[in-house]
Amino acid sequence: MISALFLMNSKGEVLISRIYRDDISRGVGNAFRLEVVMSQENRSPVKQIGSSTFMYIQQGGLYVVAVTSKNVNACMVFEVLHQLVDLFKSYFDTFNEESIKNNFVLVYELLDEILDFGYPQNCSTEVLKLYITQGQGKLKSIDKLKQEKLAKITIQATGITPWRTPDIKHKRNEIYIDVVESVNMLMSAEGNILRADVTGQVMMKCYLSGMPECKFGMNDRVVMDRERGPTPTSAPKNKRAHGVEIDDITFHQCVRLGKFDTDRTVSFIPPDGEFELMKYRTTEYINLPFKVLPIVKEMGRTRIECSITVKSNFNAKMFGSNVKVMVPMPKNTAVCKIVVAAGKAKYMPEQDAIVWRIKRFPGDTEFTLRAEIELMASVNLDKKTWSRPPISMEFQVAMFTASGFHVRFLKVIEKSNYTPIKWVRYLTKAGTYQNRI
Repeated sequence: MISALFLMNSKGEVLISRIYRDDISRGVGNAFRLEVVMSQENRSPVKQIGSSTFMYIQQGGLYVVAVTSKNVNACMVFEVLHQLVDLFKSYFDTFNEESIKNNFVLVYELLDEILDFGYPQNCSTEVLKLYITQGQGKLKSIDKLKQEKLAKITIQATGITPWRTPDIKHKRNEIYIDVVESVNMLMSAEGNILRADVTGQVMMKCYLSGMPECKFGMNDRVVMDRERGPTPTSAPKNKRAHGVEIDDITFHQCVRLGKFDTDRTVSFIPPDGEFELMKYRTTEYINLPFKVLPIVKEMGRTRIECSITVKSNFNAKMFGSNVKVMVPMPKNTAVCKIVVAAGKAKYMPEQDAIVWRIKRFPGDTEFTLRAEIELMASVNLDKKTWSRPPISMEFQVAMFTASGFHVRFLKVIEKSNYTPIKWVRYLTKAGTYQNRI
């Protein structure tokens, strides 16, 4: 597995080194400095020098480097490196050369706990903070911890649920689910969708007592087709009614992956507090929340007329908030006369665009922006024509999902048999949302 870890500054000087195996020497750090840090060539995150392979990331002006002489899983090594940086940030607030130098004893303590003979053991911040703590710049001795805390550490470090302790108690047992989706879209000037996809995440806030067993249900197409059974050939084809066809999905470590692989059941024991249950991506049957209809005419070399209509495609009971439409303009724009049906619009010279803002955009509604643009005459005949960059949008729409994803159920089973309060919220926002003109 990982033979050594190095923390280096931007000059390639070793700040922290930890050797886990004897199949490499400390001199490999100097080889990395010469071949990677001091090299001006395009650098790959994986570099092989001699019989050693270096995998590294850059954060806060530092190199976090893992060295191995074996054929290891590169994805797992990079995940360890990123979790290591997140762990240092949780302890020091910032991750830079100064914070590493000021806390080198703590850094070595953490490196000894995270990896054992090069194998990852425990990267959980909550667990590590139980017995590796900071107090007035010094480490507190574990001998000062109370006996019950020691028992909790043992359960956390050796149990099957290191992300949760069994003695959690809340006066009100509540669970919040937030489904947040980002829509990415590129539409041609003729109104054809060139690219569209949705990336979503299911965020949860759990304030549940004890060790609850949760079962999460979503309108996954595989599950719904299985429950519905074979569809008659004469039945009308409504693809979205059959559920969401998810292309990619990743889960929090608390989810039982074996259970999901066998019967697509998302069952888990949740951590206490806020966490990301799952992330997903879909490219099929996307309901775009906004449609842009642009008309831009160049009237000679010194004048442009444009009409931009934005239509909302969601239910009239919903509304979009913080809607922002950026209409690009030529760099030699002199004067813009703008008329809008709603919101406020202004030409922003530093962005070379008309920025149209609408705080509240009702559903099933359309608004139009009209503008007359006067351009400065150019004497440079070799100047390139205006490339017409795409119109871009930013927005948020509550209680709406572009993919059609929704929560079917959430069951909570706990031995004390309490009934938790459940809340579900949906939010769709713009990712890269562009329309060519």
